[in-house]
Amino acid sequence: MTAIDLRPSPIAGTWYDGNPTRLAKQVDAYLQKAHPPALEGHILGVIAPHAGYIYSGITAGFAFKPVQGMDVDLVVIFSPLHAYHPAPFLTTAHQGYQTPLGSILVDQDVLRRVDVELCKISGVRLTAVHNDPEHSLEIELPFLQRTLNKEFKLLPIMVRTHAPDLLCQLGKIIAGLIQNKKYLLVASTDLSHFKTEQVAHQYDSVMLEAIQHFSPEEALQAEQTGTGFACGVGAVAAMLWTARFMGATSVQILHHSTSAETTGDRSSVVGYGAAVVLKQE
Repeated sequence: MTAIDLRPSPIAGTWYDGNPTRLAKQVDAYLQKAHPPALEGHILGVIAPHAGYIYSGITAGFAFKPVQGMDVDLVVIFSPLHAYHPAPFLTTAHQGYQTPLGSILVDQDVLRRVDVELCKISGVRLTAVHNDPEHSLEIELPFLQRTLNKEFKLLPIMVRTHAPDLLCQLGKIIAGLIQNKKYLLVASTDLSHFKTEQVAHQYDSVMLEAIQHFSPEEALQAEQTGTGFACGVGAVAAMLWTARFMGATSVQILHHSTSAETTGDRSSVVGYGAAVVLKQE
């Protein structure tokens, strides 16, 4: 049998616990602490933070608690790529991702079809990379492994562009290709970076309001005008456009926190938010 080419984790043991037993307990503890409000509709997607678990794990618990027990075949994760790369969209060149809780295979068929359609419509390709150091996509995987009801495949998309037309086109393509699957959309982002806690709350409220308005356009504009900030705003916009094409009707904010709640340092904080994208029954 041919060995599966799995992307090894560059962050297990640092950003989250590298021991599978301790990691499972860590994730479960965050989920148990989360008490999100009642939701009105069927969950199509979640927005979750991506810092180390000691900083953003509580907020991540609020993002993933509502999907606990969901029966999903495919998870589409939109994340930023924090390192510079000239390509607008990237994906993994590996066949799957490895975490201490096991492996998750990439849906190669859907990935290939997204690449073909994207190139046909826009001339842009999904650039596949080996051994990327990106934490923001991987950090969501243990929460998915502990909440979803069965094994699932992954469609990993790392977003560097903030161009609305490209992000909308990507969303339309993905929506068309996954409509007959049991899917979950995930957008990975943190909010304001290294502001005082008071300023961070101002920036975060603007960005979260745009997200709550279910407006990728407003989120991108907040980033462009400097009134709000999210390092994964392109990923959030792509996910929201995908959800629009899937018939989603609203976004509900579930939780907000900052790193000050862990560090006690209110002079320079990072903001974290959790939200769900819903479709009315």
